[in-house]
Amino acid sequence: MNNHQISYMHRKMVSFRHFAMAIAVAMLLAACSTTKRQQVSIQSAVDISFSADSAYAYCAAQCQFGPRVMNSKAHDDCGAWIAAQFERHGYSVEQQSASLKGYDGTVLRSTNIIARRDTAHGERLLVCAHWDSRPWADNDADSAQWHKPVMAANDGASGVAVMLELARIINSHDSLPVPVDFVCFDAEDWGIPQWSDADADGNTWALGAQHWAALLGSHNYRYAVLLDMVGGQGARFYREGYSIQYARSVVDRIWDAAAAIGYGSFFVHADGGYVTDDHVPLNEVANIPAVDIINYYPDCRQSSFGPTWHTVSDDMQHIDRNTLQAVGQTLVQLLYSVY
Repeated sequence: MNNHQISYMHRKMVSFRHFAMAIAVAMLLAACSTTKRQQVSIQSAVDISFSADSAYAYCAAQCQFGPRVMNSKAHDDCGAWIAAQFERHGYSVEQQSASLKGYDGTVLRSTNIIARRDTAHGERLLVCAHWDSRPWADNDADSAQWHKPVMAANDGASGVAVMLELARIINSHDSLPVPVDFVCFDAEDWGIPQWSDADADGNTWALGAQHWAALLGSHNYRYAVLLDMVGGQGARFYREGYSIQYARSVVDRIWDAAAAIGYGSFFVHADGGYVTDDHVPLNEVANIPAVDIINYYPDCRQSSFGPTWHTVSDDMQHIDRNTLQAVGQTLVQLLYSVY
């Protein structure tokens, strides 16, 4: 860790940087070139619609299993259901099973769900999310809830829901310029709870992604996009620190794609803090330029990840179709555009 980096606990984002007037002026002067780039994208907007209703239904279906906590029947049943949905949309599915050790020594029966098609093609893109639920609502305002599991409608199910809708679209519109693989990472949310006396350790999070990245070896992925908490009410997406550090050009493509199709208000052109998430081992171990699309609530006192993050209120009542639409349509624009 050098002087230009900051160590963070899982998903503890630093406050956004306040730019001096000189930088603001420089950004204003650069607006012409940015506008020109966005106008080019607008002229080539993709004529394929993402269905927020479909994504919402995929999200609700996962929640009907209950909290998908590691080593539970709900977890295993939902994993089988997710794999079946990808297969229904024309994907071949590999279930990468492993016994991983949690922060407290618990052996976690982990399964990364890997969906591929068009395997003969060389270069590929990757879209991913985690599908497990947080075992403890350790950020709930009510301490009596801290040891209860989280339904994880947003923090888990929303990302998988967007991917399943994208898989359905790809199965119906096979004109992708580059094939897209999907990975649902497991064991992401078993990191050290806030009520634990254990020392903070970022490596206790994203266990499934760490395992996948370590086994990947050589690859032909151009870049990866991670979807984490992409369905919350009032969500906005700022440019995450590790994403900028490792995949700045991909960040620019995503945020430009959002602006080009009218979702610039959701994808804020401001740099954020660093988040320990599944994209970190993709960048640092697998050497895949990976971007984290993750919500940020700068004015929320309870958590910068929103009022439902790691609480018992992370349920379907707090999922917004408008957020799912903004993220999903932006991904359609990105994946079906030629870069």
